[in-house]
Amino acid sequence: MKWCIFELCCMCRFLLLVVLTGSISTESYAGNNKKRYWEEKHERKIQHYQQGWSRLIPQYEKIHYAGSMGLISLGIGWDYGKKSQWETDFFLGYLPRFEGQKGHVTVTLKENYIPWSIGIKEERWKFDPFTVSLYMNKIFGDEFWTREPDKYPDGYYGVATNFRFNLAFGQRAHFKMRPVGLSEWLTLYYEFGTNDLYLISYITNRYLHFSDIFNFSLGELLNSQW
Repeated sequence: MKWCIFELCCMCRFLLLVVLTGSISTESYAGNNKKRYWEEKHERKIQHYQQGWSRLIPQYEKIHYAGSMGLISLGIGWDYGKKSQWETDFFLGYLPRFEGQKGHVTVTLKENYIPWSIGIKEERWKFDPFTVSLYMNKIFGDEFWTREPDKYPDGYYGVATNFRFNLAFGQRAHFKMRPVGLSEWLTLYYEFGTNDLYLISYITNRYLHFSDIFNFSLGELLNSQW
């Protein structure tokens, strides 16, 4: 009888120990899972934050010649869209002095759309048969103004002379090259463009030909990938 009581006590102690151990293990496992969950959530937040800031890093550099942006303009830009068919450029340009006038600095914000691209020679060359661009350009200097100076009668000019809206059409050719720095693709392009002042002049002046209101420009783009 005593032996049975002893065995029963031992069994009860063993069961109690198993229950306590299991409870502690379950709590420890739940605690570890909760800690891992918060750590992973924090890491995801950091990655999302870093990716957000990384989008501000320019994806390419451009050199643009003429095009109502100055004689020469240097720019950076970003492409986006499913096929990188949209681009946003920011240019800083310079117009040298002519006939004794001072040189001028220009700033341009440009949006480009490339509807389609054709791969050539195993995708090492690419050709964009049509591009369209809209851009705003501002030139700095005392000779240019937003509002007419007092020396002119009201409505003499009617438009600002230091700010232009522009429209351009063009084509591009892309060439894959040996990596130079971070760049693997070289793009050469040309554009025919006009602006709001030229269009107004064409509409109001019957002596102007349509070809008179367009200018020609050239550019180069270096991109790390395409």
